[in-house]
Amino acid sequence: MQTIFSGIQPSGSVTLGNYIGAMKQFIELQDEYNCFFCIVDQHAITVPQEALELRKNIRSLAALYLAIGLDPEKATLFIQSEVPAHAQAGWMLQCVSYIGELERMTQFKDKSHGKEAVVAGLLTYPPLMAGDILLYNTDLVPVGEDQKQHIELTRDLAERFNKKYREIFTIPDSRIPKDGARIMSLQDPTKKMSKSDPNPKAYIALLDEPKQIEKKIKSAVTDSDGIVKFDKENKPGISNLMTIYSTFSNKSIEEIETQYEGKGYGVFKSDLAEVVLNEILPIQERYYEILNSPKLDEILDAGAEKANKTAYKTVKKMERAMGLGRKRK
Repeated sequence: MQTIFSGIQPSGSVTLGNYIGAMKQFIELQDEYNCFFCIVDQHAITVPQEALELRKNIRSLAALYLAIGLDPEKATLFIQSEVPAHAQAGWMLQCVSYIGELERMTQFKDKSHGKEAVVAGLLTYPPLMAGDILLYNTDLVPVGEDQKQHIELTRDLAERFNKKYREIFTIPDSRIPKDGARIMSLQDPTKKMSKSDPNPKAYIALLDEPKQIEKKIKSAVTDSDGIVKFDKENKPGISNLMTIYSTFSNKSIEEIETQYEGKGYGVFKSDLAEVVLNEILPIQERYYEILNSPKLDEILDAGAEKANKTAYKTVKKMERAMGLGRKRK
């Protein structure tokens, strides 16, 4: 059975884009792969965080993983900072990384642009992400298109380490869903949907109130011709909404075009809101049941124990290959 690793930052609301682009895949993957799903809280602190809020977000994200259908009997769910091997592997991989390749990372450019001072962690977190993945002999990493560059760097670092020291790492591949990999802003459909968008109407959070979700969909930017037709270049707004509809309804784009021929955007948006809520409301119900239950802590404790066993073995191999520590008899 091949191994999958995926991590999501606990840095605020999980959006519809996160759910479609990453989390929705996890349910089908856990039956076919050996899965490690990680809440990457060490990545979150590359930008300022309030401690109590971060802890709240970590627990909230863990509860959401379970609410969407993640089965702890099939998959390992854990918190990154509770497995010390992640920081250890990240440092060792920093030492085989080049400043030039880290400065070329698109996310570093975006997040550092216009800032007077940039913390070193923002530059060096890609090797930590590589460590997250490589510790578990990962074969596949389910990601959105915007993370492809990070997976390529992970592959480069793994190959560089294997060549310079010893063959330790499996070289991972990215797994990008064919549809819905990149959900766009509801207010500016040329930009990716993001929880950091200053306009709250631009994204739907999984924990938004039902009325909020309905209102955001109905106020989503489209165009003036009122024809429900998929055309990413000329009709990005309605095309984005059709992608969301297709993902939640399991209908093809062609079926949706036929269904709404001559009906206009009002009817389409009302139906889209209903389709989205039919899936999200049961998730919200399960989330609130799980959030403050002792069962959540039991699952996270068990996940950390299992992850620690696997990750520790890899870190020790890395240390031996690099000549760190004492030679043991």
